[in-house]
Amino acid sequence: MDKHFEVKVPGGKLIVVDVRVEDDQLTATKISGDFFLEPEEAFDRLQTALVGASASEDTEALTARLERALEGAQLHGFSTRDVAVAVRRAVTDASDFTDHDWEVIHSPVLPTPVNVALDEVLTRQVADGSRGPTLRFWEWQDTAAVIGSFQSYVNELQPDGVEKHGVTVVRRISGGGAMFMEGGNCITYSLYAPESLVRGLSYEASYEYLDRWVLDALKAQGVNAWYVPINDITSDGGKIGGAAQKRMGRAVLHHVTMSYDIDADKMGEVLRVGKVKLAAKGLRSAKKRVDPLRRQTGAARADVIDAMITTFTDRYPAHLGELSDADLDAARTLVEEKFATHEWTHRIP
Repeated sequence: MDKHFEVKVPGGKLIVVDVRVEDDQLTATKISGDFFLEPEEAFDRLQTALVGASASEDTEALTARLERALEGAQLHGFSTRDVAVAVRRAVTDASDFTDHDWEVIHSPVLPTPVNVALDEVLTRQVADGSRGPTLRFWEWQDTAAVIGSFQSYVNELQPDGVEKHGVTVVRRISGGGAMFMEGGNCITYSLYAPESLVRGLSYEASYEYLDRWVLDALKAQGVNAWYVPINDITSDGGKIGGAAQKRMGRAVLHHVTMSYDIDADKMGEVLRVGKVKLAAKGLRSAKKRVDPLRRQTGAARADVIDAMITTFTDRYPAHLGELSDADLDAARTLVEEKFATHEWTHRIP
């Protein structure tokens, strides 16, 4: 069976792979692209390095094979790991952003619990095939703290601050850390994608892959941003935001919250930030971790979001859409049945 995949290396060159798989074995490989490779004979070694490999070998094993075959060669614009990823993606029948028609939604203003519930509703729709791949930007006006699926309520929140500032606390379905969200202080978006989009990638690599487009959007706004594994987006000026994921059958939810103009004092009164976590990052104050996009871009929040949408729609097949009444009704029902309940919110007391 012949399989094909293309990878554009961030900041590098294009890699195109065509592989033949027979009886769970790679029997032929053709690797091409606009990369540079010296000496010339190394190109022949590149073509045969993976012949005979098992189709079930992971990226690390494939990289090791390539390293042995290309020892002493000079690779420019790509690496052996980039080739291994492209081959692994081909063998697993992965898809790329460009293989899908995306719906891009800029939500109306909604209560934070409804926004959180929509993530589950829309991901399940992608999983069952009733919705295509979708990118949604959130809007909200309430003051909320959204905690990770596996976080302890009492360890993450300060009751006095929650009461003082009228904070709505919502537990989301993905892991990761707590987010302090006031209307206009963050930029949050969610990707609802078929599982094939991250197939063949490690969990860690999938984070960076799914957000490459937004790193380019930020750079267009004058922000030099990059990923710090597993899930932080940072910049020359410090941390910007973080991502979280949830795999649900044939779909993956990937969402990101980036600081735009956060009141650090208020956040400090609402969220507890553990001393161990701060010490591990070499910090003594959580305030130093907040680096608003407003200061780095000088642009209005709406303009930053518009620039992100433009970057995405210019790069990938996409059309603008909107939430249906049925989507909103399903989310509101899920809020009543799950996200607003004491059992879910305090499931880890």
